[in-house]
Amino acid sequence: MKTKREIRFLLLMSCLILCLSTACSSEVSAIGSDEPVDSYTEIHGHLDHPVRATWVWDTTQIRSNAQDVLQFAAENNVNTIYLQINRDIKIPEYKSFIRLARAQNIAVDIMDGRSAWGLTESRDQIVSFMDWIEAYQAQALSQEKFAGIHLDIEPHVHPQWKTNQASVITQWQGNVNYIVERAAAMKIPVGADLPFWLDNYKIPNSTMAVSSWMIRKFDSITIMAYRDTAAAIYNVAKDELIDAASVGKTISIAVETKQSKEGDFITFYEEGEAYMEEQLKLVEKMASVHPSFNGFSIHEYTSWQTLKK
Repeated sequence: MKTKREIRFLLLMSCLILCLSTACSSEVSAIGSDEPVDSYTEIHGHLDHPVRATWVWDTTQIRSNAQDVLQFAAENNVNTIYLQINRDIKIPEYKSFIRLARAQNIAVDIMDGRSAWGLTESRDQIVSFMDWIEAYQAQALSQEKFAGIHLDIEPHVHPQWKTNQASVITQWQGNVNYIVERAAAMKIPVGADLPFWLDNYKIPNSTMAVSSWMIRKFDSITIMAYRDTAAAIYNVAKDELIDAASVGKTISIAVETKQSKEGDFITFYEEGEAYMEEQLKLVEKMASVHPSFNGFSIHEYTSWQTLKK
């Protein structure tokens, strides 16, 4: 029969084990490997204005000039950054930048893509990209996670688009299906850049436009409406705005600030920032009649930063 001293000792040890178990459990919850990523609304609070995004292709900026990037974003009302993946950048550097961005109510999407990603032969690269995201999200705290995935694939610039277009479109569909399924399993939204003229091309053996199929697959679309007047921008984006609204999806309208060899009408490089902002306000008035309209994406950080005032 146990003495009172032995019973007290056993009770003390039980309490100690229970406390240690609770502490370990709390630590695992804090790490939150199976936590779903916060939605854009949760990140920003209740948004009272649409998305205003920019691309950051040079990922080393988050290592050497993180504060400059975020100051520029704050000064220009940017609330979303599409950040190109660069595996030379260390995981803690991504985490630090995202924490700083989130403190300013800025969402950071991880971005990648190339024209070859429209082909099945590039699936291994896509798998590697998605694996990297999954591993990163699993080890990141909530305030360090990417808010979304942003794709810039553009198979229309691949040589096979001219020689075997139907096959490229079919292969592109297969890769998009894979990406969307992986993203859904990770509970992370995925969006993509699309040229405005993609509605001129059809899904093989179908009457559906390629743009319509993509709008239905992705959570959101960024339409590259690269023109330099409000009327032209709205006119080239209007059909996609209508299409997206019919299926409850959102569209961000993208404009260009880099110098273009395709002509001055493509970009705001010649006119400058003040003129661009005037035109975007006019586009917003026209586009706001569509429930799918969700702001602007301005390409891209470096050229926008140096755009004449």
